[in-house]
Formats: sequence, C-alpha cells, structure tokens
Amino acid sequence: MQNRIMELVEKRAIKADLPDFRIGDTVDVHQKLLDGVKERVQVYTGTVIARHGGGAKETFTVRRVVQGEGVERIFLVHSPKIARIEVKKAGMVRRAKLYYLRDRVGKKTKIKEDTKRQVMLDKAIKTAAEVETKAAQEAALKAKSEGGTSKRSAKKAAAKEAAAKTKK
Repeated sequence: MQNRIMELVEKRAIKADLPDFRIGDTVDVHQKLLDGVKERVQVYTGTVIARHGGGAKETFTVRRVVQGEGVERIFLVHSPKIARIEVKKAGMVRRAKLYYLRDRVGKKTKIKEDTKRQVMLDKAIKTAAEVETKAAQEAALKAKSEGGTSKRSAKKAAAKEAAAKTKK
C-alpha cells in the first residue's frame, strides 16, 4: 500500500528529458539559483564520478578542480532546481565509482574518451541545435507576418522618441 503511493508521487517528480550520461562523462550542470528577486542559471562543469540511488531520489556526484583544489558537488538528477544537464565529453571507464581521482593530480586524472558514444552525442547536439534555430526562425516569421515588433526594435523606437522629446 505505502509503496504504491510512493511510486505515484515519485512518478510525477521524474524528468523525462534527461540525457544519457554515465560515470566518467564530462558534464555541464545548469543549476537555477535565486539571486535576490531574480532567478539565474549557473553552470557547474566537471566529471561525473558517481551515481547513487534510483527513481526520484537518484543523485550524481560531479568533481572538478578549482584553483588547484578538488571540489565535488552532489546533485539530485530529477531536481526542479536543475535546468538541464549537457554531456560535453563521453568518457570510457571500467568502474562504477571514480573515487580514486581524489588522490590523483594533473595528467593522471585524464579519462579515456569514448569516441563511439561521442559521435552519437555530437549528432544529437547538432540536430537539437538545428531544431532550435528552425523554431526561432519560424517564430520570427510569425511575428513579422502579424506585424509585431521585437523587444530590441521597440526599445530603439522608445529611445528615439525620448531623444526627440528632449531636443524639443
């Protein structure tokens, strides 16, 4: 009884648009942060050294070196605070946890690149970019056909009007 209820609650929290990232991959984690009133996105780049758990509670650990000091951060995979996860480089490792990287410095921390998976990732990124540009072009054409103006052109027009009023 209790497990079924928990499963229903967790199903709503699980994200469907996650990329296939594995241990050893270099990823960019786009995290939403509240800066006073504004919400901004901060990117955390590093190597995935571990994944834990499953379902809505699944986490992954990202490690990077900042000013000669190793920094590790644990993220919830399905957290609403994570805007997106981008796989930058596919790594090929034969271990489930890469904790041995903590003791290594410099070139010893290099991870072998998985070229086959990298080709697939590059294709996926390219097609996503093409779809995004096509959608942006269609939106621009639609706005033009409706006679609307962009925010930038509206700002320029307002600035010209303000300049004309101050001259008078």
